[in-house]
Amino acid sequence: MAEELKTLDALKDAVAGQAAAMPEAQTETPREPVRDALGRSYATGKRKDAVARVWIKPGTGKFLIRDHKGKFIDYSEYFARPVLQMILRQPFQVAGVSDQFDVVATVAGGGLSGQAGAVKHGISKALQLYDPALRPALKAAGFLTRDARVVERKKYGKRKARRSFQFSKR
Repeated sequence: MAEELKTLDALKDAVAGQAAAMPEAQTETPREPVRDALGRSYATGKRKDAVARVWIKPGTGKFLIRDHKGKFIDYSEYFARPVLQMILRQPFQVAGVSDQFDVVATVAGGGLSGQAGAVKHGISKALQLYDPALRPALKAAGFLTRDARVVERKKYGKRKARRSFQFSKR
């Protein structure tokens, strides 16, 4: 085969011939929307030790968070810091669908920052399940990738993960 391909044009023709010979099953099929009987899309988001279950449905932009006690609270009360509220609105702004979806999220574990990141991850995944056309924008912004950074575990013989006990000569 190496003897046949002596020019770049011959190589291009050979690659084009192989692409045409590929079966239809290996070509990418368009994604279909995933919705339940109530017209909602569901996704789980994770960040640090926090886990968020997120449901989105078409609406007016209502945003409720269910905390560990089971109470539904508006997101601006639960995430009081403006930075955390901005993090939650990012997927909608990137996708260009601000105030078009109602969100209900259940959060557990971690702190407020981790929970905000988990809800953002869940919203992004639910948006791309609801409307697959939004996937390229969310993927380019990096919202569909789980941030794998977690706290390193404490090792025995150490005060923290890597910090040693204070040395005393006497």
